[in-house]
Amino acid sequence: MQSWPILSLITFLPLVGAGFIFMTRGEPELVARNARYLALWTSFVTFLLSILLWANFDPSVGGFQFEEKARWLPGLNVYYHLGVDGISIFFVLLSTLLTPICILASWESIKVRVKEYMIAFLVLETMMVGVFCALDFVMLYIFFEGVLIPMFLIIGVWGGERRVYSAFKFFLFTLLGSVLMLLAVFALYVQGGTSDLPTLMKIGIPVSLQMWIFLAFLASFAVKLPMWPVHTWLPDAHVEAPTAGSVMLAGVLLKMGGYGFLRLSLPLLPDATAYFVPFVFALSVIAVIYTSLVALAQEDMKKLIAYSSVAHMGLVTIGIFALNVQGIEGAIIQMLSHGIVSAALFLCVGVVYDRMHTRRIDRYGGLVHRMPAYAAVFMVFTLAAVAVPGTSGFVGEFLALLGGFLVNRWVAVFAATGMVLSVAYMLWLYRRVIFGKLEREELKKILDLSPREIAVFAPLVAVVLWMGIYPAPFLEAIHASVANLLLRYETAGVLHAATLAAN
Repeated sequence: MQSWPILSLITFLPLVGAGFIFMTRGEPELVARNARYLALWTSFVTFLLSILLWANFDPSVGGFQFEEKARWLPGLNVYYHLGVDGISIFFVLLSTLLTPICILASWESIKVRVKEYMIAFLVLETMMVGVFCALDFVMLYIFFEGVLIPMFLIIGVWGGERRVYSAFKFFLFTLLGSVLMLLAVFALYVQGGTSDLPTLMKIGIPVSLQMWIFLAFLASFAVKLPMWPVHTWLPDAHVEAPTAGSVMLAGVLLKMGGYGFLRLSLPLLPDATAYFVPFVFALSVIAVIYTSLVALAQEDMKKLIAYSSVAHMGLVTIGIFALNVQGIEGAIIQMLSHGIVSAALFLCVGVVYDRMHTRRIDRYGGLVHRMPAYAAVFMVFTLAAVAVPGTSGFVGEFLALLGGFLVNRWVAVFAATGMVLSVAYMLWLYRRVIFGKLEREELKKILDLSPREIAVFAPLVAVVLWMGIYPAPFLEAIHASVANLLLRYETAGVLHAATLAAN
């Protein structure tokens, strides 16, 4: 399996598809149709390759698998280095699953600049997969920053009325954090003499330098995640982004911050990580409670789901910085679950928005009478969002809270209030939109899910129930890599302590 470059294929095949779409010529309608089909088939084949990757993945190995390494800039010790472990493989799968779903969801709603839209999504897929496969700091940073460009265009060109404002706000917030990350990458390169991530993990970094690098990483990852108080770009970006843009933003881009903590902060900066745990816990608890209360006051469906995302990401950071197996495994499952559930919720909003052209909650009510299939699908994802047992949301939130409880009971208690509040705002949203009398005349003619929309939702429903009822395949693949990460974290901490004692 490792004799052929499967990770390079998965990473760059969407870019090849984007190139073919770019070269299409002819009548505008024909070009648009060809662009849709090329993008769909390219993303679908990429997803099949990622399934093949998972099928050949060895869950008992804690290290990196399917590695591809070649000298890129020999004089600077910069490598073309790809690889996945149990932590990153599911984020690759999440990216490749959501891309064809987004393209299918945009089939009829995007009618202008279809060719450019499809190119932007395929370029975005390459950048997202690259973030989760890259094992060299320079490559990782290029992919990490590269994500901003297609997403900036998706929001700014195909978004709502305030799309330009929201696109620039998103770009500037994330770029500011990333500049600090670039400084951290320079510092690590100077310290280790290489940008190869596995090599840097074996090199001890002075504690004083760790503190500054951790703060630089925190600034970048906190904006991406997003953590309170640098979350304010997210509701604006979600409201103005097209439906598929919101899906990618909530489904994958938010996970890059959590992934950055797991891949970079914990193994490279163990002393700084341990030092800043109380600070991160405090920010996380505030995020869970504050944004849940803000979600209760929203009148726009997209804004409510956006604020709920900030609260759920607060649980993720609690799980990661619990620094135990339960917490980290729970954080990873929670990120994967949220990637599916929040994506599906935004798609649910997109279904009624395409029909009624409004996202205001008070403009709906009684949809169950006209859209029973839609009501059933929406119910599954609402229950998953409030972590009902049997859904993917329960597994991740339970483990993340358990990990936090083992470290600090009060953190777990305060974080658990967010689960109670999530029940309040999600069930309130569902009741207002789905139940009640069908009073508005315009709603009496609304159509239920089309076969295309059913095809969009079916795999997401299946994954949510699979992860909730039988999470063993996911946890087994994750476990060895999490154990390896914690061993590396503890070993690095011990080595640094011994070095300090010797000095």
